[in-house]
Amino acid sequence: MKQPRRSRLVRVIRAAGLCAVLALGLPALLRWWTDAHYKSRIYEAADVPPRKVAIVFGAGVWPGGQLSAVLEDRMNTAVKLYETGEVEKLLLTGDNSTLQYNEPGHMRQYALENGMPDEDLVLDYAGRRTYDSCYRAKHIFCVDEAILVTQAYHIDRALFTANGLGIDALGVAADQRDYTYIQHYWWREVLATSLAWWQVHITRPKPIMGDRLPIFPD
Repeated sequence: MKQPRRSRLVRVIRAAGLCAVLALGLPALLRWWTDAHYKSRIYEAADVPPRKVAIVFGAGVWPGGQLSAVLEDRMNTAVKLYETGEVEKLLLTGDNSTLQYNEPGHMRQYALENGMPDEDLVLDYAGRRTYDSCYRAKHIFCVDEAILVTQAYHIDRALFTANGLGIDALGVAADQRDYTYIQHYWWREVLATSLAWWQVHITRPKPIMGDRLPIFPD
């Protein structure tokens, strides 16, 4: 009687091990594929082909309105793209889910303080996640092509999402300092990329919507 029980236990352990390998291995494989597939669409700021719009993804804002280091680097990169003529307008997209937290508003203020004219700043207050920002860029702001501005750890997923939702997107990595303190974000991206694939190809959830506001009405 002991032998069959042991055999069943071995089968259970093997099945659990296989499930664990699939649960971790498939997302990691998808992350690797995304990185390899979109590598040719990532440029240095000085070399990126021009687009009319740069989509700048929000990130953390500290109490008092100071941009986090990650978001400050994104804004610096985007302002540089504007100054050198690679883009005509910036679409600042981020979280404004409460009155006390307003990523796009603080991004706008930072851009103004760095010399950008207000008329070339477009704010999306409902960009609570990458998928929402890309979906709204396409369907609310009528963006067909854009430069995406974010960090290297996030840019693969952003490119995958934007292109999957119908935006001809290129990327500029806004890495301007050492980000070793957020290296755990890479592991977060493994799971987030799998979720992005599911949303883009399977569920296509609708984020908060509203009236169409074309950045370039013509």
